[in-house]
Amino acid sequence: MLSGKNILIGICGGIAAYKICELIRMFKRKGANVRVVCTPNALNFVTKLTLRNLSQNEVGVEEFDIPDFKPEHISYADETDIMIIAPATANTISKIASGICDNLLTSIVCAFKKPVIIAPAMNCNMWENPAIQENLKKLSSRGYKILAPESGYLACGYEGKGRLCSLEKIYDEAAAILTSKNRGKKYVITAGGTIEDIDPVRYISNYSSGKMGIALADEAYRCGNNVTLITTVDVARPYKIIKVKSAIEMQQTVNSEFEAADFIIMAAAVADYRVKNKSGQKIKKTNDDTLTLELVKNPDILKGLCERKREELLSPEAILPENKFSAKEGKQVQNDKIIVGFCAESENLLANAKEKFQKKGCDYLIANDISRKDIGFSSDYNEVTIIKKNGEMTKLERASKTEIAREILKVINE
Repeated sequence: MLSGKNILIGICGGIAAYKICELIRMFKRKGANVRVVCTPNALNFVTKLTLRNLSQNEVGVEEFDIPDFKPEHISYADETDIMIIAPATANTISKIASGICDNLLTSIVCAFKKPVIIAPAMNCNMWENPAIQENLKKLSSRGYKILAPESGYLACGYEGKGRLCSLEKIYDEAAAILTSKNRGKKYVITAGGTIEDIDPVRYISNYSSGKMGIALADEAYRCGNNVTLITTVDVARPYKIIKVKSAIEMQQTVNSEFEAADFIIMAAAVADYRVKNKSGQKIKKTNDDTLTLELVKNPDILKGLCERKREELLSPEAILPENKFSAKEGKQVQNDKIIVGFCAESENLLANAKEKFQKKGCDYLIANDISRKDIGFSSDYNEVTIIKKNGEMTKLERASKTEIAREILKVINE
């Protein structure tokens, strides 16, 4: 049931706009509060009166029609749990991808910080246009959920891919997000390989692309969670991004985010060592055939987080899960954080992963084989084994990192 859920449906100017009337009814039958915003051209295909009667709310069209002195694009964004844009035209998709806000719908999307589902519908040749595909890829990378159109006979007389996907698919995707247990939580996720300076022009690092950590952050965000991504790679996303460089910087940032977190997922490849005395100036080449660098261990961030969690559990203020507050001054203490580590191995994957799991003390450990080119560094695919605290193991066969991320989130939310 979707009782109490607030859904915003954005309708663009395409022939499939008439189908959205039934989608509104589907959500209303399940108790959701539905609001509708249309582009001006959408009203050429469906009337404002019809949409108002079905949704039992006023329909937004004009950007500066402001009731109660509230900017509409901000109030719509603030008062909604999820936004669905269907049918999404090539024009509106391109505007959103470029950050153009020239009508109420595009202005709302720009201000929207919650899950957005985009269901495109257009002529098959428009769908295949490289510019449209590039814009869709851009939106997907920013955390928008794209429900690809279906193939069939199109209103323009062509036959091909471009029909709006089924209403059931749109409904199921939105309902899954709105009713998921994995929703409304605070996720802190790390990504990328840390960089340890040798001098101003050289450094020690690794081949990590950050794709797995970013995929996890994207999926957590799509499920309606508060996400903070701590990353060493440049990335543009609608959720909070904190850019760091070294292991020390990552440790400091993760520690500062620890208190508010429900889930901490350490997917970054943190350098084990750093240069003990990095040079403030470029190290010049000499006549010697060798150069010696003295390395020192970096802090074990994952182990430190697990120890901090245990210390909180053993503190006098700690509470059991069934209690609400500690005895001391009624202070609420969070003791149910889930800490997830990653283990990248090139040999003896499970044996090394189990040993690391025992040493770190985390709740879950994700083991992946970096020796395989089809799932290793920089690949868009992965295959992992999830080790749980009770000793159980779940293997996720090779799939896209997005699919792997989705399954990991399901397991750690069981």
